[in-house]
Amino acid sequence: METIDKPVTREIAHTGTRALASRSSALVARGLRDLARDSNWLIKKVFTGHSQQLAISTVGKVCAISQYVHHGTAQVGLYDIELSTPTMALVVPGGTSGLADSPAAFSWSPDARFLIGSWNGWPAGLHVFDLQGKLYLGKLSQSELGLANLAWSDSGDYFVATSRGKRSLLRIWGPRGGAPGGGPSKELGTPDWIEPQQAGEEFAEEGSFVGYGKAAFSPHEEAIACVVETKGEWADDSVMVADVTNLARRKVFGAQGHVTDITWMPDSEQIVYCAAGQAYRLEPGSINSEALSFGAELCVCHPHLPLCVCFSSWLKNSAKGRLFLVDLRRPNVFDEYPAEGVADLHWSADGLKAYAVTRDGMAYIYEPPLI
Repeated sequence: METIDKPVTREIAHTGTRALASRSSALVARGLRDLARDSNWLIKKVFTGHSQQLAISTVGKVCAISQYVHHGTAQVGLYDIELSTPTMALVVPGGTSGLADSPAAFSWSPDARFLIGSWNGWPAGLHVFDLQGKLYLGKLSQSELGLANLAWSDSGDYFVATSRGKRSLLRIWGPRGGAPGGGPSKELGTPDWIEPQQAGEEFAEEGSFVGYGKAAFSPHEEAIACVVETKGEWADDSVMVADVTNLARRKVFGAQGHVTDITWMPDSEQIVYCAAGQAYRLEPGSINSEALSFGAELCVCHPHLPLCVCFSSWLKNSAKGRLFLVDLRRPNVFDEYPAEGVADLHWSADGLKAYAVTRDGMAYIYEPPLI
């Protein structure tokens, strides 16, 4: 067989340098940062004042009621956690300045382009913002009495709003791309296992249904878990798992105390929730929940791994609480850090960082060493 010898070139091939330079600079900056610290947690001051309600995005932005404070009033502002700078104020036509501690709810879309919120400084309703175009898109609904929680699905196709009080509703918008609009595609009032006369604020007895609380879509977006809240300081809430498409109830789990947070594991097979300062795990296919070996009031699972970042306001033998990571396969606690007053937790979209922000504007960034 005849062979042909190909000349071996010793010249350096020219390739694009921009991506390599950007990646290299990011790695160098990260390496220098890691050398200058002895903890995986970075602490930054993001905003001044006090915001009772706030929401963190997957790209490290936070929506809070603070800084724009004049004579006891405030406005809703957006801040960059990494840069510790304000980026813009959210203005609604017909809105006025409100109180920083007044009831509010905010939720970012998964790509951080859209934000939906409600606040007493704005006209009643859910207001939609396009942050990429810096546009106010209008109202999603006209009235939101007793609004409790807002949440998006991982793809951004579905959006849920829950409320408590005289008009307790669980409402879902979707599926659709971009920002939701119009009325909800599905709506659920008083759960079918609760007598109508035992629902609402006017029913004074302990154990009555008062509304829906935290809600979270499963990663595969086939199910939604929602807290069914019960009246009374020592009453027990429930966790309802329902189909996303028709809100048909799959199962209801009794909790021990009031549920303060709920999150799905990335396999869509298990749920972690916090009730009365204790963390629990349940499987929708089982009957009982499992008490985990740690306490927490807030929790959010990693987008791809069986990890969870949590906050507990009380730590044994300490006046402070703590932020910490949990490996849910064992489970065991690691990388804990003292913290107080945390209002929200969120992982970055790629799962390489976790963010926590307090009501007083302190941000904690969990950033483990490079692997």
